[in-house]
Amino acid sequence: MDVQPNDHVLEIGCGPGAGAELICSRLETGKMFAIDRSESGVDRTKRRCQRFIEAGRLTVRQIDLATLRVPVKRLHKVFAFNVNLFWVRDASAEIALLHERVLPGGSVFLFFEATRRDQVPTIVENASKALAEAGFRVSIVDQKQPSVIGIIGKR
Repeated sequence: MDVQPNDHVLEIGCGPGAGAELICSRLETGKMFAIDRSESGVDRTKRRCQRFIEAGRLTVRQIDLATLRVPVKRLHKVFAFNVNLFWVRDASAEIALLHERVLPGGSVFLFFEATRRDQVPTIVENASKALAEAGFRVSIVDQKQPSVIGIIGKR
């Protein structure tokens, strides 16, 4: 994702906090906002990343993406790992919300473990279609080892 020290980053579905920890370790003046619908995910991220919260680099909230309130045109990067929302149902409202909040030149990165290769075409088709319909330029990364699919929407 080429995280820069001054980036403003949103993680959707922070789970155990591994992504937040990696990203926050690269931020200096930048900030990260991590959300998860799960109380246990939020608690685990807060415990794992307490030093970044105390340093003012990380905010963690239990919230659904659809109800997110982030200032318009504020985010450089948004990412999600294994968040099924983007391929199992219509996520056009959530993706439109992201398009409003990502700065021109910013990106949305949707990563999925691709251990079930039979699901990959559906994941790629649904997630990339939603991003494209919202106005993102879409590219796909299909990595075999480890098996991960990346659908990237550039604003």
